[in-house]
Amino acid sequence: MRKGRKASGGRYKSRRKTRLHERPGITRIVKLRPTKKKKLRVRGGNEKYVLLSCEEANILDLKGKGKKAKIKGVIETKANRFWARQNRLVKGAVIDTDLGKAKITNRPGQEGCINAVLVKE
Repeated sequence: MRKGRKASGGRYKSRRKTRLHERPGITRIVKLRPTKKKKLRVRGGNEKYVLLSCEEANILDLKGKGKKAKIKGVIETKANRFWARQNRLVKGAVIDTDLGKAKITNRPGQEGCINAVLVKE
């Protein structure tokens, strides 16, 4: 049987259109380049800043102190091993910084900044 059809071959008609908030969002690929942000209007008239590219991260060290550090490159990404070669900054990616290796703990494409925690070596 064909997808979206009844057993008899008839077509299913949707009961209503898709609402704007039900549509899938744009997947934003955050790359390692000079920092670039974009402001979006979200539900309720609020504003949200999304990250398009970035070159520095807010890093929390082992003692709980926060510092800003420049990102040198992406070492590995568990989500997709090819993303590390493309220098994509995603949640769970291990990055090389001035302070050492760090793991990204937030979703940069949704939050407008990069937060990371130093990794023990």
